[in-house]
Amino acid sequence: MLASFSTALSALTADETAINVVGNNLANLNTPGFKDTVVSFSDLVTQSLGSGSGETQVGGGVGTPITLNQFSQGAIQSTNGPLDAAIQGDGFFIVSGPNGASEYTRGGNFQVNSSGTLETSTGNAVQGWTATGGALNTNGPLGNITVPTGTLTAPIATTTSSVSLNLNSTATAANGSFSTSVTGYDSLGNSHVITYTFTPTGTPNQWNYSASIPAADATTVTPATGTLTFDTNGNLISPLPTDTQPVISATGMTDGASDMNMTWNLYNGANGTTPTITQFAQTSATNAVTQNGAASANLSSVSLGNGGQVIALYDNGQQVVVGQMAMASIRNPDSLIGAGSNNYLASGTTALPAIGVPGTGGRGTVLGQSVESSTVDMATEFTNLIVFQRSYEANAHVVTTVDQMSQDTINLKP
Repeated sequence: MLASFSTALSALTADETAINVVGNNLANLNTPGFKDTVVSFSDLVTQSLGSGSGETQVGGGVGTPITLNQFSQGAIQSTNGPLDAAIQGDGFFIVSGPNGASEYTRGGNFQVNSSGTLETSTGNAVQGWTATGGALNTNGPLGNITVPTGTLTAPIATTTSSVSLNLNSTATAANGSFSTSVTGYDSLGNSHVITYTFTPTGTPNQWNYSASIPAADATTVTPATGTLTFDTNGNLISPLPTDTQPVISATGMTDGASDMNMTWNLYNGANGTTPTITQFAQTSATNAVTQNGAASANLSSVSLGNGGQVIALYDNGQQVVVGQMAMASIRNPDSLIGAGSNNYLASGTTALPAIGVPGTGGRGTVLGQSVESSTVDMATEFTNLIVFQRSYEANAHVVTTVDQMSQDTINLKP
């Protein structure tokens, strides 16, 4: 009869654990990236009664329940958080735990601390790669991702420029001159206006050109000059893509900057063979201008882009990739151990994580300005809660019944 007490008590203990699990699931209903935990029950070894032939067996109750995390995909929700990120597919973000050990999370609420380190909402540093000298090496060792906070970008001197335009084939030397301009920058970040002037030569399908910055900007300015020749279909045929492209030179910059040499590209496209200038019977007009320089700028914001790129946006409109988040793929994620703060630790049975860039090697993709919702289903949890409650009540009734039987047995003594 005493065995009946221990059998019922094991069930009470198991049901209590199960109810705790349900409570934890419901408590994390709104925790981004949280994975639902289910309880697995198993019976204890049975005992044979009588002669030991196994004809009569009585179970010993229920063992300590095993909890399993269900790493199913949660719904993706768009947010307004520039540093929010969600994983679509398999994999985990990698963060540095309190003792420096690698921990894994699906929670994508990130922020930048005062030192410029990208971290989770609970203060764990996100692991990945930080650009050094403008170069990002995703083959190097993992480390904290650090973004430049409160710093100026170094100016970029203009070395190439391009203008996309049409020259009117009906223009004459007397009234057909056309000019356009683009702003370039020197090594100190000061701007210089590059002016392109086109004049019909009087010969059909030919134009003289001149491209230069103002003479006052340097001691010596050597403009790019020459002749453009078009075929009867209005396509540029000289200079050719294989010819030396025009170059604007300026030495002795009056602002103290380095000398400038700016190549004017007359062709672009994938192979650099598509002319940027045409000659059709339409008004001479500019379609687009480009140049590869930039002035110094202040950092205005940092955001996470699709693919886990950390992007710095400067007040001149320039966007620079300053970091890349790493992702770990784990073949048996259900073996991970909860570490709190929405993080997991590898256990002794966890497969070695495969670390790489999101979207490669079977790893999922990362969506910026999004979070993954919890996988907890409220209806399922309430159903489980009712089942475990009924089980607890039933086994409690077993205890009271066995207790009453024990009293009746004692009362049999004369």
